[in-house]
Amino acid sequence: MNPFGLKFLLLLMLALPGARPDGSAPAPAPAAQNGGSVADVCGIDNTTFRAGEQIVYKLYYNWNFVWLPAGEVTFNVHDLENQYRITVRGRTYPSYEWFYKVTDNYTSYLDKETLLPQIHIKDIQEGGYQRYDRTTFYQDEQRIVSHRGKTRQDTKPKYMDVDPCMHDLISIIYFARNLDYASLQPKQEIPIKILMDQEMHPLKIRYLGPEPDVKVKGSGRFNTLRFSPQLITGELFKEGDEMKIYVSNDRNKIPVMIESPVTVGSVKAVLKSYKGLRYPMEAKVGEE
Repeated sequence: MNPFGLKFLLLLMLALPGARPDGSAPAPAPAAQNGGSVADVCGIDNTTFRAGEQIVYKLYYNWNFVWLPAGEVTFNVHDLENQYRITVRGRTYPSYEWFYKVTDNYTSYLDKETLLPQIHIKDIQEGGYQRYDRTTFYQDEQRIVSHRGKTRQDTKPKYMDVDPCMHDLISIIYFARNLDYASLQPKQEIPIKILMDQEMHPLKIRYLGPEPDVKVKGSGRFNTLRFSPQLITGELFKEGDEMKIYVSNDRNKIPVMIESPVTVGSVKAVLKSYKGLRYPMEAKVGEE
């Protein structure tokens, strides 16, 4: 199991439930009791990000009380007239590659009007593992075509029917940043669904309310909103583990820190740098 692949960071952000220990699928997430949910909304106005935004995260692994810098992930937003092209690049640091080398690339093309994905491309190399997957979403027809293989030259197509308004691993992050968090109550759960690895997955994240003056290593102190996702006991998480996600409590709504135990040790993703934000970073209240 590789805790430093780009997909792992994305799953931390999204809290994707994995398989249960008995092999059964997770139960579908219930609808939110108050406020809206991503699952029943097929479009949303973008009020939080713009083309030119770049956000970089630094990943750490904790082993025997020592935090080891393992790699970083960069998110970029590009303007393509009627689409946003989101690129996400993940890599391990050279000092960590003796243990496990990761070079991951994800690209999603989002409809500007709905923020729903139209094309999603995954091109990853993690240790000796390679995978290429290009998925085209036909949202109006509720179907997708996924071309998947070890490399882009040896892909095979798979045709699937999907639920309405289906998201991918990247699009849901930008969609979720635009939800109306002011209408949420503490402990309220937000259900959403995404398509990943040719399967539909339910997600459920619990909103825990504001948490001010959170120290983020290397970046300063931020006023945040805190979330705790449902975790499924298995290969990655132990029973009783709790993940914490901190999102900037301002108009940008960007994750600034993610903390999670794993089966061996713990991991942390922290905001390293940002530029091109749509609004000033008003959530930052000081240096470390």
